[in-house]
Amino acid sequence: MKLKTLSAALLATAAVSVSGVSMAYDEIISVRNEPVQPIQPAKVDDPQLVKLGAMLFFDPRLSKSGFISCNSCHNLSRGGSDNLKTSIGDKWQEGPINSPTVLNSSLNVAQFWDGRAADLKEQAGGPIANPGEMAFTHELAVEMLQSVPGYTVEFRKAFGTDKIDIDMVTDAIAAFEETLVTPHSKFDKWLAGDDDALTPTELRGYELFKTSGCVACHNGAALGGNSFQKMGLVEPYHTTAEAEGRSAVTGKDADRFNFKVPTLRNVEMTIRTSTTVAPRHWLKLLTSWAACSWASVSRLTRTLPLWPS
Repeated sequence: MKLKTLSAALLATAAVSVSGVSMAYDEIISVRNEPVQPIQPAKVDDPQLVKLGAMLFFDPRLSKSGFISCNSCHNLSRGGSDNLKTSIGDKWQEGPINSPTVLNSSLNVAQFWDGRAADLKEQAGGPIANPGEMAFTHELAVEMLQSVPGYTVEFRKAFGTDKIDIDMVTDAIAAFEETLVTPHSKFDKWLAGDDDALTPTELRGYELFKTSGCVACHNGAALGGNSFQKMGLVEPYHTTAEAEGRSAVTGKDADRFNFKVPTLRNVEMTIRTSTTVAPRHWLKLLTSWAACSWASVSRLTRTLPLWPS
């Protein structure tokens, strides 16, 4: 039921866009001096562009096989990820790392675990041409879209021209992904001043979350995603994965195993497949908390999803 609620709520943006109604929301203001801020609702200035982006996001024809779409690895009904330890690409190739969630990804300091894409637009073009992912080319993707009458109509509505290029494609996908935010959680309501939004157990979990040092990395509106941290600081990091982290981007050995900090929004839907140290494991490394202490933090994570409890 929760998965269906999440997927339906996220896709509501596309539904509103189809109607041509611009979405506008009041800003959610935090009344508390906390290192975490509320997620802000999406503001859609160009509904037609978002509608086109949603069409492209779900279209497997942007892949060589015709079977893989953006949603294959960033499944909106599964927390914006694929819930696999390593994502599967063209011809069943296993990737070097799992897919980060697309939910609230617009809040990230950069895209991909190693930060090789500066923003969602740059990220959107990567998997299409990656031989280990969708294995197409940008040129063939554009040719395919140009051959579909329905797409030429939608691109004309969004961009005012019949000529399609890859920049338009990535602009549209990014515009749609920017709407995939998950505001109005119980925790957001508490930040906004609702003293009854969280239970005493959940509040104890949040205090432990702060005093244990979790919040040093997991802060901001998305509780993470805004910095890179090195794996292996708490205990030696052993992996057979090929992913090297930031060093693959910067070429600096000092950046080896530096990865973008995972966000904790909707973490209950993505935690079990992380190829980096999952929050529960990390917490156990930090201290030998009693079971009741961990239960409090566990209850806290359940206040972060989109759906109401």
